[in-house]
Amino acid sequence: MKVEVSYGVPRKDVPTTRDFRDWIGRAGAALGKTGRVSVRIVGEAEGGQLNRDFRGRVGATNVLSFPVEAGVWGERFFGDIAICAPRVAAEARAFGRPVRAHYAHLTIHGLLHLLGYDHERSPERRRMESIEIRLLGELGLPNPYRVTPRAALRSVS
Repeated sequence: MKVEVSYGVPRKDVPTTRDFRDWIGRAGAALGKTGRVSVRIVGEAEGGQLNRDFRGRVGATNVLSFPVEAGVWGERFFGDIAICAPRVAAEARAFGRPVRAHYAHLTIHGLLHLLGYDHERSPERRRMESIEIRLLGELGLPNPYRVTPRAALRSVS
C-alpha cells in the first residue's frame, strides 16, 4: 500500500509517517489489498468541521474514513482517513493504553472502513473487531476491545 500522510497538528507525541505507512502496509498485505490511502492527522477544530460537514455531528471524533474507490495513475485509491490527535491522546489516557497503540488501532479501523467493513450491526461489528484484533496482534499490539473500567469510559464521552 502507498500511504500519504499529512499533519494538521504539531508532530510531538504523534506517530511518524513511517509508522502509519507500516501499519497500513502490513494490514493491507495481510488482507491481500494494494493501492493508495491518504491519512491526515487533525486537531479538534478540523476534526469537528469534518464531522459536522460529513456526518452532521457536533464535535470531533477519533477517526473518520472517506472511501473513494477510484483509480489514480493505474492504482486503486481507497480514500482518506482523518485521525483527531487530541481525541486519540485523551482516549488512550482514559483507557490506560499507550497512545501509539491507540493510533495503530484507529488507523487500522479507518482502513477497514475504506475497504468496506462496517460496525453498525452486531454481526458486522464482530467481524470487523475480530479482523482488527488479528491485525493488531500481528503488529504485536494488544486487543483494544478488552474490558475497560467504566470510569475511563465516562471520561471520554
